[in-house]
Amino acid sequence: MAVFLLALGAACCLGLGFVLQQQAAQRAPRADLLHWRLLLDLLRMPQWLLGTAFMVGGLVLSALALDKGEVSLVEPLLATNLLFAMGLSRVLTRQSLGRSGWAGVVLLGVGVTAFIVAGQPQGGGTPAGALRHWLTVGIISGLSLLLVSSARRMPLLEEATLLALAAGLLYGLQDALTRTVAQRLDTSGVAEVLRTWEPYAVLAAGVVGLLLVQSAFEAAPLRMSLPALTAAQPLTGIACAVAFLGDRLRVTPGALAWEAAGLLCIVVGVVVLGRHPAMPGSAKQP
Repeated sequence: MAVFLLALGAACCLGLGFVLQQQAAQRAPRADLLHWRLLLDLLRMPQWLLGTAFMVGGLVLSALALDKGEVSLVEPLLATNLLFAMGLSRVLTRQSLGRSGWAGVVLLGVGVTAFIVAGQPQGGGTPAGALRHWLTVGIISGLSLLLVSSARRMPLLEEATLLALAAGLLYGLQDALTRTVAQRLDTSGVAEVLRTWEPYAVLAAGVVGLLLVQSAFEAAPLRMSLPALTAAQPLTGIACAVAFLGDRLRVTPGALAWEAAGLLCIVVGVVVLGRHPAMPGSAKQP
């Protein structure tokens, strides 16, 4: 129960933070896109600082959840941040949910429930060796770099989606590495952890991901970036958890079918909610 509450609290803070950050980022100079001075400009905006405070709170709560529970359990719950973003957006836009909004809510809720119930995520498996560890990190980092390189040649709307996808990959990797750091803190202490590369990789993934997310928020309305970010992060986190953390899911044919269906419902629900008229910047928004 503690893991569920921590993960949902993290999702709430992240969802609120994303909305506030996007409303501030869209006022930043367009020339700052993908430049570090974008973060310097945003630091002077009180609304962005408030959104960042919510985001930091969400990261702290998610780290606590990852310390107590498996990545493959926490990640689907973090995907519900879009529900809280939708709630704040609905207040700001005074737009009712309607059929599409409720359909997205139901799909996201059913998807998270189906994946957790069918997969029954458990830790305690044997972590993978260094080769698989580095191979997974390299693949995800390479895909993120490829997405960013491709985004630079796209129109702004498509660029925002690709940048958010890249950030989602990095955030999913960050969550898995956070779990590794938390486990080592429990067994070895701070001094030993600081001698390893994982805490610095967590910091690097967070900083680069933040730049990519804010650039995506600046480039296009939230509906073009938040669904991609919200869908990519849990899928990447779950893949990392199974690949090198030793998380285990049920692998019977029936369980695998329900797990796949649950992940599909999560992705579809995220896309439906992200394109709802209540989201800031929607073409149907009054």
